[in-house]
Amino acid sequence: MIGICTDSNSQLPVELADRYGIEVVPLTVMVDDREYLEGFDLDVDDFYGLFADGHKPTVEFGQPSPGQFAAAYDDLIAKGCTQILSIHTSAAVSGTLKAARLAAHCSPLPIRLIDSRTARFGVSCCVWATAEAIANGATAEEAAAIAEAMAPNVQTVFTTAGLELLHHDTSGAADFHTSGAPLHRVSTFVKGHSEPVGEVGSLVEAVNAMAAYTLRAGRDRGLNVAIGSAHQALLPVADALTQALSGCAHINDVVRFRIGPSVGIEAGPGTVGCVFYAP
Repeated sequence: MIGICTDSNSQLPVELADRYGIEVVPLTVMVDDREYLEGFDLDVDDFYGLFADGHKPTVEFGQPSPGQFAAAYDDLIAKGCTQILSIHTSAAVSGTLKAARLAAHCSPLPIRLIDSRTARFGVSCCVWATAEAIANGATAEEAAAIAEAMAPNVQTVFTTAGLELLHHDTSGAADFHTSGAPLHRVSTFVKGHSEPVGEVGSLVEAVNAMAAYTLRAGRDRGLNVAIGSAHQALLPVADALTQALSGCAHINDVVRFRIGPSVGIEAGPGTVGCVFYAP
């Protein structure tokens, strides 16, 4: 039995963690001088509530300790795992793999440490593809090769202006661009940098633009799609994106997640979008 471990900066959807029995090790998050474990004792809505009235909380992060990784590996061993793949953010931008390596040295099982060569939601795609491959009978070596090769295949489309668009959509469901309304970007990432793919003036336009971008990418191949939203006010936007993509040709699976503090502090409470890859 092959177990999988990752860390909370991956923003792995709870649905996938439960589906495949994946261990998620939390980052330590210091918010306005109070310490939390991401995904365990810091509610996402409480976190975004700290942005009220123009306040932006002071947030610092600490990578998981070797002891936390050792505990996660022990949990996988207790479930009957005989091999473990530990998949994390690129070592070029994080020390998480170093902490995992220290724990792996003391494990009674062979642990394959995998540098995803990506970060944030991209790590989740590597984990998802790996877990799916194992569920379909892949060996640990085959699954590890999938994880290590996934990064160039991960794509995303998003807007960070969801709350501004919500404010201007006075009906809450505008289906056209109001003349004179401010335009906001829908973007993607190209080689680690945000690049605009269009401008929208309403939430419906934003949903349509993001859905269209995703469907174009999946025109000739099936996609697994994760839809993420930050502030709870944007949950209806995530619902609309889910409805626009679910059941479409070339869309294999759609899951949802909330954008946690370790990504939300950078992306902002107005972020909503899709992350996807072709298996």
